[in-house]
Amino acid sequence: MKTLKYAAATTMLAMALPASAQQLSIATGGTGGVYYPIGGGLAEMINNHIEGAQATAEVTGASVENMGLIMRGDADMATALADTVYQAYTGTGDFEGRQVENTRALASIYPNAVQLVVLAESDIESIDDLAGKRVSVGAPGSGTELNARAVLESNGISYDDFTAQRLNFNETADAIRDGDIDAGFWSVGPPTSSIMNLAATRDIRLISLTDEEIANAQEEEAVFAPYQLEAGLYDGMDEAVQTIGIPNVLVVNADMDEELAYQLTQLLFEHTDELIAVHPAANDTTVEFTMESTPVPLHPGAIRYFEETGVEIPDRLRP
Repeated sequence: MKTLKYAAATTMLAMALPASAQQLSIATGGTGGVYYPIGGGLAEMINNHIEGAQATAEVTGASVENMGLIMRGDADMATALADTVYQAYTGTGDFEGRQVENTRALASIYPNAVQLVVLAESDIESIDDLAGKRVSVGAPGSGTELNARAVLESNGISYDDFTAQRLNFNETADAIRDGDIDAGFWSVGPPTSSIMNLAATRDIRLISLTDEEIANAQEEEAVFAPYQLEAGLYDGMDEAVQTIGIPNVLVVNADMDEELAYQLTQLLFEHTDELIAVHPAANDTTVEFTMESTPVPLHPGAIRYFEETGVEIPDRLRP
């Protein structure tokens, strides 16, 4: 998708912030995924362009944990998968009884892809073949586990059918390489460093989902969409792989200062090239993607920025 060309002129970002907003924490994920470098890139952009603000990217267990950090005010911003964000906002799924209704979005920044990886010589050819195997379903408190479980359960596969291990991205790659597990799930923006490093040392394959399996998963999670991993994405990957994509959302607490939220949104969309230089996943950081993919209301500061640039905001994204 191409970034919208705005009629409005770019305004200055270097504006003083309230003292309470000067130290910003960005909840990301593990170091082997995309959340952490994207969060680090955003922190550097804030430090370089927003006067008086200093930001730090924090390593976390990713999506589920991050929503708790936002709810408690222990992080100022967080990246999280759209299905996790929606469940938190509505108090459904893993967030039943602990609704995070003060969730607001600044943007949807790029899509994750569910990636199921095995060694090339593995006898696993489909998700049905995971029965009786040792499988990493993602770190505890991660969106990867939510996505993996939704894909599996919607296709009649439960954790009782295999030995589930909850490992982060780097741990999953190491365990596959060493033969300690048979397969591992990633839900992350491709390409991701941990799979690239694994593919550099061992021959790997990625498992495709069938059209029926994708349709079943979409019935389970409305934010799922068909997604194709292109051939050549990783070493030895000769054919495209069909899987599922899920938007990633940059979320904040509704209590965030409106001026700060405005400046952060402005920074994200007027300096996107700096984020792309950190990771190619940010090529999808566009206003169009935000309007199409964001599952919860936008923060008023973000709305102000989009309105000033002439963007039509869907009613569902207004608080």
